[in-house]
Amino acid sequence: MSEEPADPPSRGPIDATILDRIATRLRGSTRFERVERRPAYAPNAVIADYDLGYFPGGIDRAYLRIRWFETDDFSIHYAEQYRRGDSWACRWDRHPNDHNAREHFHPPPDAATPGSDETYADDWRDVLATVLTRLDERIDAFWID
Repeated sequence: MSEEPADPPSRGPIDATILDRIATRLRGSTRFERVERRPAYAPNAVIADYDLGYFPGGIDRAYLRIRWFETDDFSIHYAEQYRRGDSWACRWDRHPNDHNAREHFHPPPDAATPGSDETYADDWRDVLATVLTRLDERIDAFWID
């Protein structure tokens, strides 16, 4: 008789306070055209749409979807959507799982699982700064001749 696999540990409830702080921080950046706190279509997330002026033509949308939990687990998903119909995505995660260490990165171009194990700072501000720095490098690379 085989044993049923155990359910993965819960990430817990969203941390509304940190999500609100993240939204406030992102609204203070010129990178973003629109920042939504827990919109109806994503009530457990902050959605931040980049100002497309930072990108070359051919990109219809570039955005972050950030979820943060009371357990300090998180998921920060970045995606670019192209006019020709394809996309480019990556994701920074901290959560219990069976495919990587608790802290890991799902690499582009499709945020494939499994990802690579990483270590993140404890404070949400440092995590966010790391992600934004890496994305700034991605955006800067569009403009290097």
